[in-house]
Amino acid sequence: MSLTFFIFSFSIMGIGIKYASRQLSRVLLFAIFLFGSYSVIAQESADKIIAIVGRNRIILQSDVELQAMQARAQDPKFNDTMKCLLLQQMILQKMLLEQAERDSVMVSDEDVDGQLENRLRYFIQLYGSKEKLEQMSGKTIYQIKEENRDVIREQMVAEKLQGTILENTKVTPAEVEAFYKKIPVDSLPFFPATVEVGQIVIDPPVSQEMNDYARTRLEDIRKEIVDGHITFERAAQINSDDPGSRDNGGRYDGVTRTGPWAQEFVSATFKLQNGEISPIVKTKFGYHIIQMINRKGDEADVRHILIKAEVTSGDFQRSLSMLDSMRQILVAGKMPFSEAVGKFSTDEAAKRTGGMIADPATGNTELDMTKLDPGMVMLLDTMQQGHYSSPHIFLTDQHDKSCRIVYLRSRTSPHKANLKEDYSRIQEVALAQKKQLKMTNWVTAKLPNIYLKIAPEYQSCSALRAWLTNSVSKK
Repeated sequence: MSLTFFIFSFSIMGIGIKYASRQLSRVLLFAIFLFGSYSVIAQESADKIIAIVGRNRIILQSDVELQAMQARAQDPKFNDTMKCLLLQQMILQKMLLEQAERDSVMVSDEDVDGQLENRLRYFIQLYGSKEKLEQMSGKTIYQIKEENRDVIREQMVAEKLQGTILENTKVTPAEVEAFYKKIPVDSLPFFPATVEVGQIVIDPPVSQEMNDYARTRLEDIRKEIVDGHITFERAAQINSDDPGSRDNGGRYDGVTRTGPWAQEFVSATFKLQNGEISPIVKTKFGYHIIQMINRKGDEADVRHILIKAEVTSGDFQRSLSMLDSMRQILVAGKMPFSEAVGKFSTDEAAKRTGGMIADPATGNTELDMTKLDPGMVMLLDTMQQGHYSSPHIFLTDQHDKSCRIVYLRSRTSPHKANLKEDYSRIQEVALAQKKQLKMTNWVTAKLPNIYLKIAPEYQSCSALRAWLTNSVSKK
């Protein structure tokens, strides 16, 4: 379990196991990251120190209020008890930092910079450009980085130590069963229908004729720009096949040598000088031209135009015929589904999961039927468990047409939690409880040697009472 900043209750047990469910490493709270401090909240009310951990690690009232505000926005049921748990998690992070300093646990500058870049990239994509992000925050990218560097470092150090404490924590099947048997029957949650679904995707190969046509079209667009008949920005808005940047004049900020960018795109980008336009570049997405706007070291702001080669009906028919032959092999049991995915699927990401579709947030392949797109739900309604669909054309997450067959590995009906159908879910919560107990034992062992002071108004929190009693400050 990583350090977190939202506290949720898991209703599977009557005793209400509370555990952190959203990792700090995913995204920083908007106000913290953009404004670099808690001044927005602090200005609304007089700030004060509400906790001191170790020699000089403090938690301010504004720290708690800002995170409580975000938690309340995520969960309208957020209450004072949860606020106490939130403070407990914040104190735990400070304790981890205190112990990490004593144990000389460190993270490298390169790792901190990488984490900063990832989070900045998220916000740049969220607001469309680096300039809009700077305008929203009232600070330059450099200022945002510098003001958050220590915050990120502390989070990473604490997470590193906590990972060390919890590594190798596992639950056996006997422990999962014992955990389940302790749950009162009337406290068992009711789960919606779920499915495990796989797919083999074959993107139709584009004919050489259509490839040549796309390239020629982009050459003509490039010439129009170079000759001054149209700006690169306007040409992108009119012609680009990239919906993610088209409306923004083809602009992408913060392109780096690593990340989601195609390698051919990156190589061409970092050969350009400011204002220069690249030759035509081919990637798996199509044909590009790139204009360098501004380059700072290994980071670049660019515009680009993407032209995709059109796929014809004949191209689709060839892929559907290939999938039909593959389906006959699978139905006859001559090849396992995962092997067919590895050999034939053009979806590289699917190969890592054996073709099974996973929840991007959790990695779980058991999918809630209510969260699937209507087209997939209608298709699965006509299928039996263990069967394969007919080959068909579908729309990908990138809004491109492709071809696939779908495999329904398993299906559950709406039901109360049970070990047969929900073992992995129950195992996950049992493991979370075991990790929570391990962290509790760690805190109990360390508190006699760590100073802890909490403001009187928070000392009534039941979650903190035992910590105060065992702290060195009470000795």
